[in-house]
Amino acid sequence: MTRIDAKFAALKAEGRKAFVSYIMAGDPDFDSSLQLMKGLPAAGVDVIELGLPFTDPMADGPTIQLAGQRALEAGQTLDRTLAMARSFREGDDTTPIVMMGYYNPIYSRGVDRFLAEAKEAGIDGLIIVDLPPEEDTELCIPAQKAGLNFIRLATPTTDDRRLPKVLQNTSGFVYYVSITGITGAANAEAGDVGPEVARIKAQTDLPVIVGFGIKTPEAAEAIASVADGAVVGSAIVKLVEEGRPVPEILDFVAGLAAGAHRA
Repeated sequence: MTRIDAKFAALKAEGRKAFVSYIMAGDPDFDSSLQLMKGLPAAGVDVIELGLPFTDPMADGPTIQLAGQRALEAGQTLDRTLAMARSFREGDDTTPIVMMGYYNPIYSRGVDRFLAEAKEAGIDGLIIVDLPPEEDTELCIPAQKAGLNFIRLATPTTDDRRLPKVLQNTSGFVYYVSITGITGAANAEAGDVGPEVARIKAQTDLPVIVGFGIKTPEAAEAIASVADGAVVGSAIVKLVEEGRPVPEILDFVAGLAAGAHRA
């Protein structure tokens, strides 16, 4: 059982929904992003998605793209992202960390070496947005064998014929993308999301967490009420872009988490 599995089991036992937050590793610099990461659990974050910056983030909107550029310009690398996880683990051995990004940096490192280093650093799961199920032998299956969850995205265009393929080797949770398009582009609507979550849950026992388009505590509550939890990324990263101090960002995160936990 991974930390992700344990976290969702505990939340289910408590009758609570999950709040998942995304930050870009190294944005705007290593020390600030590490300080933010270390403050997330106390702000109510149940699972941390840690973005791995990449030069060609095709699924991301402008906010996340710019965050990746800032991180890369500040010297963030795969090694430094793993170092962030290690430093976080020195003070927190329970909050799950999901590394989210693209396959190229992992492929360049070598899958076996990357998985060994990620496991050692305290990474619990991977979301690799440009690896479809047809490529499961590349990373998904080796990751599961190494003890890491491989979390897949489902979208509004994932029809009933495609969904079983998406779910077949997924573990940890399913990330449902609430809107068609790039990150940060529109607002999620619980009325649209609820039936889609039910459709996915009819085919899997995994928790279904909904992200994209959640920007307020009220939206987090509404979405979490029709799913197993909510993910917020762009709205948090936007505050980093604006140069807000870490305590102010954590206050914003705490409001979002409280919204999700009210559901």
